[in-house]
Amino acid sequence: MPVLLLLLLAGVVAYFLWRRHSTSLTRNCRWRQAKAQGQWRCSYCGAVEPGGAAPRICRNPQGGS
Repeated sequence: MPVLLLLLLAGVVAYFLWRRHSTSLTRNCRWRQAKAQGQWRCSYCGAVEPGGAAPRICRNPQGGS
C-alpha cells in the first residue's frame, strides 16, 4: 500500500512539473474566442491572437513570457 501511495505522489509531482513547462499562462490570462473574427482576445490585457486553438503563451506586456 505505501508503494502505491508513493507512485501516486510521484505521478502528481511529475504532472505539475510537465504542466509548468508546457504553458506560460498566468492566472490573469483569460482568452476568449471571437469566432466571427477568427481570433482570441485576452480579457485581462487585451492581447489578440489569430487561430483556431486557444493560445498557450501569455502575451501580457507587463509580465509573463
